[in-house]
Amino acid sequence: MEKILFVSDLDGTLLNSNGELSGYTVETLNRLMENGIYFTFATARTIYSAKPITKELRINVPCILNNGASVYDMRTGEYIKNAYIPQEVSMKIISAFRAEGLNCFMFRFSDNVLSTGYDNVTDELMKSYIEERKGEFLQPFFECDDLLDEINGNEIYINSTGSYENLLPVKNAVSEITGADFAFYKDTYTDKWFLETFSDKASKANGIRFLREKYGFEHITVFGDNFNDLSMFREADTKIAVGNAKPELKEKADIIADTNDNDGVVKWLAENYGGIL
Repeated sequence: MEKILFVSDLDGTLLNSNGELSGYTVETLNRLMENGIYFTFATARTIYSAKPITKELRINVPCILNNGASVYDMRTGEYIKNAYIPQEVSMKIISAFRAEGLNCFMFRFSDNVLSTGYDNVTDELMKSYIEERKGEFLQPFFECDDLLDEINGNEIYINSTGSYENLLPVKNAVSEITGADFAFYKDTYTDKWFLETFSDKASKANGIRFLREKYGFEHITVFGDNFNDLSMFREADTKIAVGNAKPELKEKADIIADTNDNDGVVKWLAENYGGIL
């Protein structure tokens, strides 16, 4: 039998509109995995917010975090791959934000612990991000005078949030930086846009390619809803968009499943692979 891996985005795809897993999704997906399905997720989230949301799932393949900057084994609690941004590339990315008068977050590792740095944050959404994750997810943050002075080569991710118009010039500048890649998309829960930058060795596509090669998967099926899922659509063998997905993603999809609020991902798996239950 062909060795198949199923990979789902989280927000707007596997999670419902409240950012939660339904009881049906948890119960059915765990039964499918217990009976032989290989399943994991690929998300823009860090492990600090991804793990609490997915803790009821018995994920049996390492997951893809930070839009592909990290691959993490939920069973062992270890990072098995990180795509670090070269120092000179990090400097150029942060300078591109600064040129437009925008601040950003910088994610880096120290002793295998991921922490998030910031300086002079004024945007209210960025402030709420800090407070929520400090409190609810216990995510470590560090504040500094200038992020540019903190760059040491252990960075994996630099991002910011704001309006499309404000972030677009930064996105265009980053697209010209050799060694950098990015995801630019509208947030699932707000009207804000996210610009998330990383090494050109990262991306969800690179994460999927890594899993394919390391674990010998012969076929990969992915589920997504937003612009940051386009890269993994390019790498996948079968591409499935949930019913609430962006039109641009549906155009690239082989299959359109039900919406995230109707458990579209797991209903499709149960209907097509439920015979193993």
